[in-house]
Amino acid sequence: MHFDQRPEDRDGFRFRGGCNAIDLPATLQARLTPSPRELLNTSGDLARWLVSAGMASSAPKTTGEDLTTARVLREAIYVLAGRRGESEAAAARKSLNRIAAGAAAVPRLQADGTMRLEGTAGALLVTLAREAVHLFGGDAAKLIRQCQSPTCTLYFLDISRRGDRRWCSMAACGNNAKVNEFRRRSRQIDTP
Repeated sequence: MHFDQRPEDRDGFRFRGGCNAIDLPATLQARLTPSPRELLNTSGDLARWLVSAGMASSAPKTTGEDLTTARVLREAIYVLAGRRGESEAAAARKSLNRIAAGAAAVPRLQADGTMRLEGTAGALLVTLAREAVHLFGGDAAKLIRQCQSPTCTLYFLDISRRGDRRWCSMAACGNNAKVNEFRRRSRQIDTP
């Protein structure tokens, strides 16, 4: 499993979860509103996400089938991260396991000591599904948290020392909460 230390916002996508499997559900923004915002509209968007996620060094050729697979994988991960009801979780596990059973991308150690994945967009999605299987099937599953902002639906891995992280991002949701709390307290002080 890879814990990412790169910027949270890259090429129009949010990477605040701590690993690519948890970050994929962020490609559907405002998912609980009447008009969610789909960030994976085209296969080109999927290729951009794979590059932004660091899974590909250049945009892989993607197909409509790859896009459908990515969306199915995204929703399966979202359901499993949220520990939904058993019937929903069973369907999500079935989708996740089906995708993870495919041919994965091949990891290659580079001369500079870095690792690069080689394979099609479909193979990269299989690798991502396998990352999710390892995440949900291992001890790291206990670290999955949902952002406590009432308007945020993002999940993250709480790898903080005390295990008390509350926000997907201190720069975004955490800062908004602090500003709102400051304003609330200021109003209380000003009110006689």
